[in-house]
Amino acid sequence: MSTTTPNRRELLAQLPELSLRDEHRLRRRLSRARGGKDLASIATDIDAAASRIAARRAHVPPVTYPENLPVSARRDDIAEAITNNQVVIVAGETGSGKTTQIPKICLELGRGIRGLIGHTQPRRLAARTVAERIAEELDTELGTTVGYTVRFTDQVSDHTLIKLMTDGILLAEIRRDPMLRRYDTIIIDEAHERSLNIDFLLGYLKQLLPRRPDLKVIITSATIDPERFAEHFAVDGKRAPIVEVSGRTYPVEMRYRPLVTEVGETTVERDPVEAVCDAVRELTLAGDGDILVFLSGEREIRDTADAVRDMGLRNTEVVPLYARLSAAEQHRVFTAHTGRRVVLSTNVAETSLTVPGIRYVVDPGTARISRYSVRTKVQRLPIEPISQASARQRAGRCGRVAEGICIRLYSEEDFEARPPFTEPEILRTNLASVILQMTALGLGEIAAFPFVEPPDPRAIRDGMALLEELGAIETVGTRKPGGVAENPGATAQLTSVGRELSRIPVDPRMARMLVEANANGTL
Repeated sequence: MSTTTPNRRELLAQLPELSLRDEHRLRRRLSRARGGKDLASIATDIDAAASRIAARRAHVPPVTYPENLPVSARRDDIAEAITNNQVVIVAGETGSGKTTQIPKICLELGRGIRGLIGHTQPRRLAARTVAERIAEELDTELGTTVGYTVRFTDQVSDHTLIKLMTDGILLAEIRRDPMLRRYDTIIIDEAHERSLNIDFLLGYLKQLLPRRPDLKVIITSATIDPERFAEHFAVDGKRAPIVEVSGRTYPVEMRYRPLVTEVGETTVERDPVEAVCDAVRELTLAGDGDILVFLSGEREIRDTADAVRDMGLRNTEVVPLYARLSAAEQHRVFTAHTGRRVVLSTNVAETSLTVPGIRYVVDPGTARISRYSVRTKVQRLPIEPISQASARQRAGRCGRVAEGICIRLYSEEDFEARPPFTEPEILRTNLASVILQMTALGLGEIAAFPFVEPPDPRAIRDGMALLEELGAIETVGTRKPGGVAENPGATAQLTSVGRELSRIPVDPRMARMLVEANANGTL
């Protein structure tokens, strides 16, 4: 570095070459610098920051794309859309490769240098396995170029360019870094699932983008209503571009084997576990290939696993897959094997993960879906029929390696009568919980928040009233008769009790009981 006193204008000109966080930090220092000594110190820090950026550039590995994935054929179109737009929607069927290839496209465009490429997943299992897959394809060790962060595990280093994480982790980071300066690109994966966290992120990013013109946002979704996301991110009437990627490459035969059948005047109802075993037996006669069975939960998986093992099928391995399994047990589903494999999975394998080698699918047509019960006033996880969109996602899991067969354990009439899409979580959740989490995260007033689908204003008022009654929030500003702040100038703030409630992942009423019991020493 030169011994002459650095020029403020020259130093400012160097800042856009640094990381986003270093640029922001050093720009603030420059604005406060008073003399040559301050400028010299800042110049030294700029040199150090430039060295860090050079090291990050040097760690970018060569990028290749598997030619057998449909997204590889569209990578030029996707790259062009990302270059020319701040927000891009990539819609592709399950198995198109969008989850693993889009971060690599961003890397090839020079993203991930000044900030991380943040890539969110709805589930911890998916965040870890996707990170492992991308690291393997880039021929790098996990935790270096590609890392991941989930609750209780952080495998991210100073050289990490692509960071996988759950959407909850990114929401928690917003509290510490509202401008998200750690990232230059954010990919929201599986946006069609419309969980609360995804809706929070989509709304927050819509507010943030005008203040972060350098930030690129890519929304990936199955081919389920991508126009809704394009409309959400419209600017001055111009919708965000949608890049469609084909998915399934082989035809899938649909077979309907309903649990309830009419024999003459008698109604015969089969046991669900027995029906799964019958479907597995039918598929083993259809030819070679692995079978994926969707089930509602851990208990159903254990019961079915025992029943399938008792069938005594030759050269057949039964492999469970659900979130609470250890990492080693979850990895079994991705390892090479001989013979046939029957994978028993929750809906984690519906969109988040692609299990290799699947030729057949058994779909009982149900899943555990979080829903608020107005009658009992609690959030429940009942087993409910899945939507047509979810059923198509499940069927799409076969037909990837060869012609596939999907056996649905319900009738075609039942399928046609189902709702087209799964209702977004915000429309089936106690809004008191939503308001509590939004206030804790500092996302602003729920009535003004740009949700993809805003909740009912009456439900918002009821949720606010409940939280005030529980002592979780207090309103600052003008209040209307009745205690609930409806005035635009009134804002909700968490009380000390509210902060405790927001950290307990149960219904606010239950959480209030737990907090009070703890305060009285009766837990």
